[in-house]
Amino acid sequence: MARNIVYFDLETQRSAEEVGGWRHISRMGMSVGVTFSTALGDYRIYTENGVQELLADLQRADLVVGFNILRFDYEVLHGYTPFDLRQLPTLDMMVDLAERLQHRLSLDAIASATFGLQKTAEGMQAIEWFKQGRLLDIAEYCCYDVKLTKMIHEYGARHGQLYYLNRFGKKLAVPVNWKL
Repeated sequence: MARNIVYFDLETQRSAEEVGGWRHISRMGMSVGVTFSTALGDYRIYTENGVQELLADLQRADLVVGFNILRFDYEVLHGYTPFDLRQLPTLDMMVDLAERLQHRLSLDAIASATFGLQKTAEGMQAIEWFKQGRLLDIAEYCCYDVKLTKMIHEYGARHGQLYYLNRFGKKLAVPVNWKL
């Protein structure tokens, strides 16, 4: 039976500034969460009303893969559950790459260097969309980020490396040891 890898991202209702700083990520509230499950072969979109279903889907995963999910996405979800999501089998690609390079990379820096693709928006824009009631725009943006996350993970697992642009715009390779 194939492993159920769940790729995951979420966007928030409020910024760090609105909740009293980065120490209070769990107060930001989820606007939209998106997963792609390799077992199901499809994307799932969750609003705040479906956060318990999202939590259950993450807990059923053999591996949750995301970008900055340990420090951010899981912390947002801790506002909805007493369960410590950091106990889930998780690959936080940002954390793994930062340990290898001794500095953080953005999802955009990897996607643009590896595939020539860029993110369609950014988190602060998604917060504005939430305030305007534009959940469909958030879902589309979040789905695209999940797709980029999946592509990056699969590429790294297959090729043993990724590419990124350094601060001077030079394309460099970084080795990874990821499994599918």
